[in-house]
Amino acid sequence: MNTDPSQKNLSEHHKTYQALVDEVVVLTGPTASGKSRLAIEVAKSINGEILSLDSIAVYRKMDIGTAKPSLVEQTQVTHHLIDLVEPNEEYSVACYMEAAHIAVDEIKSRGKIPIFVGGTPMFLKGILRGFNPGPPADWEFRKAVEADVEIHGTSALKTRLFQVDPLAASRIHDSDVRRMIRALEFSKITGTPISHHQTQFESNRDWSECNVFTLAWPRQQLHCRINQRVESMFEQGLIEEVRNLLNQYGELSRTASQAVGYREIIKGLRDYHTRNKMIEEVAAHSRQLARRQETWFRSFPEIQSVEMSDDVDISALANDLTTKIR
Repeated sequence: MNTDPSQKNLSEHHKTYQALVDEVVVLTGPTASGKSRLAIEVAKSINGEILSLDSIAVYRKMDIGTAKPSLVEQTQVTHHLIDLVEPNEEYSVACYMEAAHIAVDEIKSRGKIPIFVGGTPMFLKGILRGFNPGPPADWEFRKAVEADVEIHGTSALKTRLFQVDPLAASRIHDSDVRRMIRALEFSKITGTPISHHQTQFESNRDWSECNVFTLAWPRQQLHCRINQRVESMFEQGLIEEVRNLLNQYGELSRTASQAVGYREIIKGLRDYHTRNKMIEEVAAHSRQLARRQETWFRSFPEIQSVEMSDDVDISALANDLTTKIR
């Protein structure tokens, strides 16, 4: 069963969404780390319901590349915040936070425990620290800056941001072009640095006070898992899934079309890449995504690391996590 709140256009909303960290359990980790399987076992133990923490799983018909829970898994434990919008619609963090608050209230009203499961960093930050969407996007400005990045590179973008908002520039990773552009856009629209605006969302808690866990794998083992997952996705028909999406919708939304696994195939179909080349690119970009996620997770003191390996017994680990949940 999925929570599907009415889809209002939240791009013009300026509502501040409070953090939910004190009310929920969070299980995060890099792509292919085994979050979903473990979460189902934990949910069964603590009478919980699962809320997806994945920015692409909100899209209908994008199933294989997002590794959505199967129908069998969804009958075992109730899932929320998946299949909310069509793939050609935009879905912002503000949309997600509103839906998350509604779902958490519903789950708690039934005497169940909300368990967020997934690895999208900005969604995670919203749950842990709260979120204010700020002004709506200026797409013309973004396109102009993206064009400059194509010509001058990300280092020039970082230099430009240092001139406008040095604190934000020092916090944002050099490869995170999207957040750097948003910081520039915010300053342009409001006349104030985004780092000043975000101060109220920088307070944190110690991991000992929270029920927030991340699955930490040895790098080589995680890479093997990622490679195996990518191979499996292609065997399940990922190329056909993307082709069907393009045939039905023409173009996907900005967020959907940039998702790892989808953007490589969209480009591959356009440029007549071989299946093997697409597999290699999806696997490489998935490994890069995992490294970025791990870096992001380490920046949150709220998160307690759970050491993983190929030898871990999932049932035993679920029992162990259950004892740690306060």
